[in-house]
Amino acid sequence: MKNQTEEMCLIVVKQYGENLRYVKNQTEKICLEAVKQNGLSLQYVHNPTEVMCIDALNQNLDSIQYIDIQKYPELYEKYVFMIK
Repeated sequence: MKNQTEEMCLIVVKQYGENLRYVKNQTEKICLEAVKQNGLSLQYVHNPTEVMCIDALNQNLDSIQYIDIQKYPELYEKYVFMIK
Protein backbone atom coordinates (compact mmCIF):
# COMPACT_ATOMS: atom_id res chain seq x y z
CA MET A 1 0.00 0.00 0.00
CA LYS A 2 1.38 3.37 -0.97
CA ASN A 3 1.12 6.45 1.24
CA GLN A 4 0.06 4.52 4.29
CA THR A 5 -1.37 6.51 7.16
CA GLU A 6 -2.04 4.96 10.53
CA GLU A 7 -5.74 5.72 10.20
CA MET A 8 -5.97 4.02 6.80
CA CYS A 9 -4.02 0.99 8.05
CA LEU A 10 -6.32 0.68 11.07
CA ILE A 11 -9.36 0.58 8.80
CA VAL A 12 -7.78 -2.09 6.60
CA VAL A 13 -6.68 -4.40 9.44
CA LYS A 14 -10.01 -4.03 11.24
CA GLN A 15 -11.67 -5.43 8.13
CA TYR A 16 -9.19 -8.27 7.71
CA GLY A 17 -6.38 -8.70 10.23
CA GLU A 18 -4.05 -10.49 7.86
CA ASN A 19 -3.78 -7.29 5.81
CA LEU A 20 -1.12 -6.46 8.38
CA ARG A 21 1.36 -8.21 6.11
CA TYR A 22 1.16 -5.20 3.77
CA VAL A 23 1.64 -2.53 6.44
CA LYS A 24 5.14 -1.08 6.21
CA ASN A 25 5.19 1.04 9.37
CA GLN A 26 3.55 -1.16 11.96
CA THR A 27 2.57 0.62 15.15
CA GLU A 28 1.47 -1.09 18.33
CA LYS A 29 -2.05 0.22 17.78
CA ILE A 30 -2.26 -1.22 14.25
CA CYS A 31 -0.83 -4.58 15.34
CA LEU A 32 -3.23 -4.84 18.29
CA GLU A 33 -6.21 -4.20 16.03
CA ALA A 34 -4.99 -6.80 13.56
CA VAL A 35 -4.58 -9.56 16.14
CA LYS A 36 -7.91 -8.71 17.76
CA GLN A 37 -9.57 -9.16 14.37
CA ASN A 38 -7.62 -12.29 13.47
CA GLY A 39 -5.24 -13.92 15.93
CA LEU A 40 -3.29 -15.57 13.15
CA SER A 41 -2.16 -12.15 11.93
CA LEU A 42 0.35 -12.33 14.80
CA GLN A 43 2.67 -14.01 12.31
CA TYR A 44 3.06 -10.66 10.51
CA VAL A 45 3.94 -8.63 13.61
CA HIS A 46 7.64 -7.80 13.53
CA ASN A 47 8.13 -7.59 17.31
CA PRO A 48 4.99 -8.66 19.18
CA THR A 49 4.43 -7.54 22.75
CA GLU A 50 3.01 -9.81 25.41
CA VAL A 51 -0.33 -7.99 25.16
CA MET A 52 -0.45 -8.65 21.41
CA CYS A 53 0.27 -12.33 22.01
CA ILE A 54 -2.47 -12.59 24.63
CA ASP A 55 -5.00 -10.84 22.38
CA ALA A 56 -4.05 -13.13 19.50
CA LEU A 57 -4.46 -16.22 21.68
CA ASN A 58 -7.82 -14.99 22.97
CA GLN A 59 -8.97 -14.62 19.38
CA ASN A 60 -7.47 -17.86 18.05
CA LEU A 61 -5.50 -20.44 20.03
CA ASP A 62 -3.74 -21.57 16.86
CA SER A 63 -1.77 -18.33 16.98
CA ILE A 64 0.41 -19.95 19.66
CA GLN A 65 2.66 -21.22 16.87
CA TYR A 66 3.75 -17.61 16.21
CA ILE A 67 4.78 -16.83 19.79
CA ASP A 68 8.47 -16.80 20.61
CA ILE A 69 8.73 -19.46 23.32
CA GLN A 70 12.06 -18.08 24.52
CA LYS A 71 10.69 -14.56 24.88
CA TYR A 72 7.38 -15.55 26.53
CA PRO A 73 7.82 -19.03 28.08
CA GLU A 74 5.17 -18.49 30.78
CA LEU A 75 2.60 -17.40 28.23
CA TYR A 76 3.38 -20.34 26.00
CA GLU A 77 3.09 -22.81 28.90
CA LYS A 78 -0.21 -21.29 30.03
CA TYR A 79 -1.92 -21.64 26.65
CA VAL A 80 -0.29 -24.71 25.09
CA PHE A 81 -2.47 -27.02 27.21
CA MET A 82 -5.67 -25.37 25.96
CA ILE A 83 -5.05 -26.49 22.40
CA LYS A 84 -7.09 -29.49 21.27
